[in-house]
Amino acid sequence: MKRKELSSIEREALLMELLTQLLREEISSGQVLRQLRREVLGMSQTQYAELVSISRRSLSDLEADKSSSTVALLNQVFRPLGLQMGLVPRNRELRERLLSVDPPSA
Repeated sequence: MKRKELSSIEREALLMELLTQLLREEISSGQVLRQLRREVLGMSQTQYAELVSISRRSLSDLEADKSSSTVALLNQVFRPLGLQMGLVPRNRELRERLLSVDPPSA
């Protein structure tokens, strides 16, 4: 069965939902990577690993949260998805407050 192409609005909504879940510790960064690789790019692990210049095994370990990685590697892996690693508060209440802040108007 062929994967349905997501519109830019659908991609953005998926990204925001996954990042919100990540900040709330409902999912892991590996789960975010796997879901975006599949749903946004429609790529296999082999294809994506080649794109980001790592082994398929390394990508599999990242997606399964089985490896500790450097910030540089994580940035390399998330770059095609328009993401980079950053600092977030460790305190759950602060993260929730961060999520509830209205973005500045354009």
